[in-house]
Amino acid sequence: MSIRYSRRGFLVTSGLACGAAVTAGRWAWGAPGEKMRLGLVTYLWGRDWDLPTLIANCQESGMEGVELRTQHAHGVEPNLSADERAEVRKRFADSPVVLVGLGTNQDYHHPDPAVLRKSIEDTKAFIKLSHDVGGLGVKVKPNDLPKNVPPEKTITQIGDALNEVAAFGADYGQKIRLEVHGGCAPLPIMKRIMDVAVHPNVGVCWNSNAEDLQGEGLRHNFDLVKDRLADTVHVRELNLGDYPYQELMNLFVGIDYAGWILLECRTNPADRVAALKEQREVWRRMIAAAQAEVGN
Repeated sequence: MSIRYSRRGFLVTSGLACGAAVTAGRWAWGAPGEKMRLGLVTYLWGRDWDLPTLIANCQESGMEGVELRTQHAHGVEPNLSADERAEVRKRFADSPVVLVGLGTNQDYHHPDPAVLRKSIEDTKAFIKLSHDVGGLGVKVKPNDLPKNVPPEKTITQIGDALNEVAAFGADYGQKIRLEVHGGCAPLPIMKRIMDVAVHPNVGVCWNSNAEDLQGEGLRHNFDLVKDRLADTVHVRELNLGDYPYQELMNLFVGIDYAGWILLECRTNPADRVAALKEQREVWRRMIAAAQAEVGN
């Protein structure tokens, strides 16, 4: 699996980088951030595409990988049979699109021990699924700080649960990505969770939330978790809204981030493939600008 992924990733990234160098002043080889790759989360833009359509549209639009959100039309769910899992794996293996992983709604803040245990066990089922279909990891959520429960108790509970699923995931070669989400979205809270979740197989999936800008600002909040970042980042449309995406890309290039930037777009364009192509070009320009900034 790792050999196929590395070789395919090199070929796809090489082709995109060479083309962009001509069209958009793309970065030079060896520059910080050159190993980052762009992909899609099937949040809204891919929610109703079946698997063959999804792979074809990613390939056409230049999306190098995809995170499959649960309960979407692609149908990659834990109830798949062994034969169905093998078919999903083959579809990705026969394409240039990397299955970055599975996006779940599993979370670990529940005061009810039975609910918490079910979420942990359901996470393990997704880990097995991701392994079987050729994915690289599983996204989970913290996801809240319930009222009438001391925050530190919940934070410790979330961190302990993450250590358990991270160890389980490591046995299957699956990374655990903790999305910055819900009532735990402020980065100081995420840092406290990660101070408990010490297993090296769990990292923070940056989610481009408004909370990122609170307190002492983006750079300070980024620095809180930069040493525990996962290999996936979620962004919305890079050229819409007031989130400082250029500054964010500067920060990722500054640490020579080598993971996936995944589009989790929220609008409803008439032609989503064309919209993905547009986002790809915006991203290329941002990375080129970030590398110029870091190089100065």
